[in-house]
Amino acid sequence: MAATLRLEVATPERLLLKEQVTEAQVPGLDGALGILPDHAALLSELGCGPLSYKLENGQTKTMAVCGGCVEVGPEMVRVLAMRAEASTDIDVKRAEAALQRANERLLHPTAELDVARALNAAKRAQARLDAAKPH
Repeated sequence: MAATLRLEVATPERLLLKEQVTEAQVPGLDGALGILPDHAALLSELGCGPLSYKLENGQTKTMAVCGGCVEVGPEMVRVLAMRAEASTDIDVKRAEAALQRANERLLHPTAELDVARALNAAKRAQARLDAAKPH
């Protein structure tokens, strides 16, 4: 049994992370996926939420991811996200304002409101806030 697995997180713009980890929690479309070394092969659609992982030294790190897919093998996890942001890069005040705007639009809809777009904005903002929370 392998002690670690390689975690890679990329967006269409760049590779954000390539790290050896002891475990990862990835937001799948239908819930969180807990992944340990020697996990069975898996391909899933990526949800919107915090992705957390534990380094070999025991430190846990988090990032926000939204949309895309995740590929899991016995020794690797590859996340291809439409959007991803390390928790240390998240502007909490900006994310809170985005969530408030999205919720206001949903609570007080107008004829021009694109509900799906407002819901997605709320999910992205909430994912960023969840990832930025201290552990």
